[in-house]
Amino acid sequence: MRLPVPGRPSAASGSDAGASGGAPDELRGPEWARMLRSARRSVERSGDLGGVISLTAPSDAERRLLIGITGNYRSATSKSVRVAVADIDQALRDRVGLGLLAVLARLHGPVRNRPAERAEEESERQRALDDAAGRCPAHRHETWFTTWLSALRSDGTVTRLVRRGESDMLGWAAEVLQRLPATSMPLPMLAELATGDTKALSGTPLAGLVLRALALREDRSAPRTRSEQRALWHTAGVIVDDLASQVLVLNVRTEDDHVVAGWLRDAATFGIPFRLTLHQLSVDPLHISSPEVYVCENPAVLRSAAGQLAEASATVVCTEGQPSAACHLLLSRARGRIHWRGDFDWTGLRTTAMAIERYHATPWRMSAQDYVVALNAALAETEPLRGSAAPSPWDPALAQELTRSGRAVMEERLIPALLADLTGG
Repeated sequence: MRLPVPGRPSAASGSDAGASGGAPDELRGPEWARMLRSARRSVERSGDLGGVISLTAPSDAERRLLIGITGNYRSATSKSVRVAVADIDQALRDRVGLGLLAVLARLHGPVRNRPAERAEEESERQRALDDAAGRCPAHRHETWFTTWLSALRSDGTVTRLVRRGESDMLGWAAEVLQRLPATSMPLPMLAELATGDTKALSGTPLAGLVLRALALREDRSAPRTRSEQRALWHTAGVIVDDLASQVLVLNVRTEDDHVVAGWLRDAATFGIPFRLTLHQLSVDPLHISSPEVYVCENPAVLRSAAGQLAEASATVVCTEGQPSAACHLLLSRARGRIHWRGDFDWTGLRTTAMAIERYHATPWRMSAQDYVVALNAALAETEPLRGSAAPSPWDPALAQELTRSGRAVMEERLIPALLADLTGG
């Protein structure tokens, strides 16, 4: 006899399952207490009445009760006695007209069917995962997306959502990811489009789920600070704060006629670095008229150009790591040729490949030969490569050399050569 699935009427306990009132007083005696507790554990664990329980060092009262239930003599010296749960159920029906389940329910509340509960929970987990995959067709077969779902399942996140009645949150996260990457989309707008609530992604658990996916997409650790979260949103083209999103530039030449354009011309006249915010770039159109634009990753490169070359330097744009939304917007308006470089590490290879695809950029000293020269010159100042490997489609030998050496070279080790390029030397 099996217990019912949670939430369904019990067929296991017969017509007495829904009977009202308390258990007969005779069942509240000490001779019944341990047996009924053990029977409850057995039934809840197995989901049926087919188990056998054991009582260690039974008292005289327990021993006599067991003899009466089973009809088998049990010696007073018995260290342990066993009895079938089904026999207890039948004995209760004969004595008090109630089955075991009804008695247990009256004494200490309804009996749980844990196997059925686990099966139902597993079914709900799978429904949530299938729903998420179905609501994100754009990415459902990509490795980072499948890894994200697998991690949420294995670390218990999906289980916690199911138990809290919030399994639909996984589907909403997939709705957000379906709309990414975006192009300079404000976070409230993304939240409204995906969920109908402009605040749904403002520091909420839903935002945390989406950021975990984006971190896998960018091969990063999950963000821990607000600045890391903002930077991760930016990689997907989402604007969290148009004042916080900035880009560092040097000698940006523009023919536009407005306040910000005037500031840039004045800064370029004296070779002074300048920070542009996404807000400034959004207020009035701003186009880079320089015929050559050099993009670096490390501020040390731009700082050296400002200090040593000043106004004689070519236009330099610094990503300061992952390009921000402000950086992408500015470069999308460049009229000249973009030269792009990053550190000689896996992230640098990824950002360079992205720039080639997005801006038709030219790799700037990002060849295998450049790497070997830099590696030999800075061997004592290199560091181990971290993260998963990335290809270098513009020069496949570069990724091969990184794999062979296992060392990363930061771009500040190439500053003399980069400065020569910025002056045409």
